[in-house]
Amino acid sequence: MARNKKQYDRSGLSAVIASLWGDLKRGAAAFHGDFLKLFGFSEKPPAAKEPYAEASKYPKLPGDGKAWRNLWGSLALAVVSLGFLGVAFVLGLAFIAMAPRVPDGADLWNVNRQAAIIVLDRNGEEIAARGARYGEHVEPAELPDHLIKAILSTEDRRFYEHGGVDLRGMTRAMISNLKAGTVVEGGSTITQQLAKNLFLSPRQTYERKAREALLALWIEGHYTKDEILSLYLNRIYLGAGAYGVESAAQTYFGKSARDVTLAEAAMLAGLPKAPSTYAPTQNPQGAQRRAGQVLDNLLDIGAIEPFAAREARQNPPSIVTQNVDSGLGYFFDYAAAKAKKLAPNAVGDVIVHTTIDQKLQRDAEAAVKAAMTVEARLKGADQAALVAYDADGALRAMVGGRDYKESQFNRAVQAKRQPGSAFKPFVYVAAMEAGLTPQSRFIDQPIDIDGWKPTNYTPGYRGPVRIAEALAKSINTVAVQVTEQVGRGKVAEAAKRLGIKSDVPPHRSISLGAVDVTLEELVGAYIPFARHGLAPEPYAIEKIETRDGEMIFEHENGEPPRVMTDDVAEKMNHLLYQVMLSGTGRRAALGRRQAAGKTGTTNDWRDAWFVGYTPQIIAGVWVGNDDYTPMEHVTGGTIPATIWKDFMLSAHQGLRLASIDGAYPAVSYASEPLLLNFYAEVSRGLNRVRRDGNERRFRR
Repeated sequence: MARNKKQYDRSGLSAVIASLWGDLKRGAAAFHGDFLKLFGFSEKPPAAKEPYAEASKYPKLPGDGKAWRNLWGSLALAVVSLGFLGVAFVLGLAFIAMAPRVPDGADLWNVNRQAAIIVLDRNGEEIAARGARYGEHVEPAELPDHLIKAILSTEDRRFYEHGGVDLRGMTRAMISNLKAGTVVEGGSTITQQLAKNLFLSPRQTYERKAREALLALWIEGHYTKDEILSLYLNRIYLGAGAYGVESAAQTYFGKSARDVTLAEAAMLAGLPKAPSTYAPTQNPQGAQRRAGQVLDNLLDIGAIEPFAAREARQNPPSIVTQNVDSGLGYFFDYAAAKAKKLAPNAVGDVIVHTTIDQKLQRDAEAAVKAAMTVEARLKGADQAALVAYDADGALRAMVGGRDYKESQFNRAVQAKRQPGSAFKPFVYVAAMEAGLTPQSRFIDQPIDIDGWKPTNYTPGYRGPVRIAEALAKSINTVAVQVTEQVGRGKVAEAAKRLGIKSDVPPHRSISLGAVDVTLEELVGAYIPFARHGLAPEPYAIEKIETRDGEMIFEHENGEPPRVMTDDVAEKMNHLLYQVMLSGTGRRAALGRRQAAGKTGTTNDWRDAWFVGYTPQIIAGVWVGNDDYTPMEHVTGGTIPATIWKDFMLSAHQGLRLASIDGAYPAVSYASEPLLLNFYAEVSRGLNRVRRDGNERRFRR
């Protein structure tokens, strides 16, 4: 913004004092006039009276009576002016001692301006803003006349007449407050409010008020009235994180401040007094009452007609509904935290382009809400979380809990819990890499590992089983035997390689998922199964840029590293497909659409998981309680599988049917007797076939 006053090039303390003194003289000129008018003085000598009026009003004085009267008037004005100069001198010293130091080249558009984080979805649609939010810069001339008048009539009627500090307004407010016995009227001018918002704290102290007044004089000495009004309109806080009338109009009404109606203008003009209290998103009735007071102010100064005021009262503004209390709140917090890490040195507003898909996000929220019913809570299941990625690792949906308004703790990324059997795929990755196959045979039987005797979820033992059946039925004893055979360290290394970020200590119960992980990292570690062994890095932010378009960060979609061979990846798909086909995850099956996944349940049913995938989407669900309270037999194949299926069916609407390499039924020991009986029956049938009346044709 261009300055309208002279710039100083002196240096040293004398130059600073000279500069401040000049600013005070310029800013105080109108203040002087206010002072004289308040006490009945005029800056110009009174006009000459008619002779007869002079004779009747004053006794005859020796010599020229008119000269004596002019002399006394001049002396009175001189005394007042000298007194005022003395006050100005004291104020100047006080300014030097008390007022914050404002650099001569200070840019009031950006000084002490808080940064905002604006979050966009994958399609570039704005879904949230964090921190202070400033709208597009608007000049007073661009705004409706009724908005400008509403603000001036309510905040500072003599804005264009005073010099930054309105002595009349202060005196009037003081008298009104004394009469009421409480603070009913403020005396701060628009310039003083601007000074407070830019430089000072909101603490109500006499020292702060003095600083506010002195800074107002400084601002008046450096900027024109129109520039000050423009600064005020674009930087004043108006509640709900919105700074400036443009941001507030967009936040509350979903439109530009250039287009607000009289009713909307009155509501905006009523906010500076108490923006948090009167914000229409929080207190619509209070905001409307305050708007009525603004309409009264406009009527008082004759700026509007009674008919217009009545219409505005009868047709209050419609407030835009915001999604701050929806499940999206979890993702907002997550994206804002990620953005701060990726762009720690960003200055000013930043725009964060994320990967979130609002349609999939709504599907995820609906699936969680539908499953977390009264029945689920009677079973002791109080919380749930969901995370979904696409095959390239882009985060598409995140639900961090049942109700964001009730609890902002994000269980998808902040809660570390044991995944139970949902960790077993990493055991079998190590097994396949060690040379085992889905048909490798183990015996489900009691085992003892240095005094540790793991058991299965269901009582009893199955005897000989193949690995495919062991994973499908989530047989613990086989998983432990496989881990001991290939090595615990190999299992831990496989888990880390596929994407587990948390520590994975190679203790004896590692095969049963006795490690602490987040849902976010567990689901991310399943992506390589859907990508034929490739492991794209999961991400949620595409790019970060300033409001001016300067790029601060951009995600690079490079070639993802390979963490499994094609052969191992296909074998794992075959194993995990059995879980959905005939194992613990049957409830999550998607019908004609091929899918694979794994259930997980921890001791005492404290945590229940289901993580699964198609070639297009990888998603995971956790169900449990924040305080680790056990649930009533809630396993990964019950509520989590139901949530997963409901979400995936909705998320795949419109997507083509895609096959999974290795997705075909496996042969197990349990099925071999059936096959033998089948072939025996076929053989007997063939032996009974008659041909030409000779039933012994096929016998020897």
